[in-house]
Amino acid sequence: MQAKEIALSAVEYALDKKGMDLRLLDVRELSSLTDYLLLISGRSDRQVQAIAENIRTEFKHHHSLQPLAIEGMNQGRWILLDYGEIMVHVFQPTVREFYDLEGLWSEAPEVELVQTVAP
Repeated sequence: MQAKEIALSAVEYALDKKGMDLRLLDVRELSSLTDYLLLISGRSDRQVQAIAENIRTEFKHHHSLQPLAIEGMNQGRWILLDYGEIMVHVFQPTVREFYDLEGLWSEAPEVELVQTVAP
């Protein structure tokens, strides 16, 4: 499975738990650490944790992928799931705004996502 396909799977798994404001950035030309950054917001620490846990669990069961590292799972304000070729960041909105990864990676092309709108 290619990095972009893995990233798009993570998008689906985040949407399963009502992740918001998803952005997938292609950083292949800008970073030697990873190929894609997936940025997701959740409304509360519990939702941030649920989104990250769903991605971790679904990758394990459906793709036999384990993260190289997980940071922030206990606090639920900003969780990083590092899968090497893709890094998933799940934030509470205020934390996401404060660290502004979109601004930091503003030169990275954004992969267009088709997101379903929750009722």
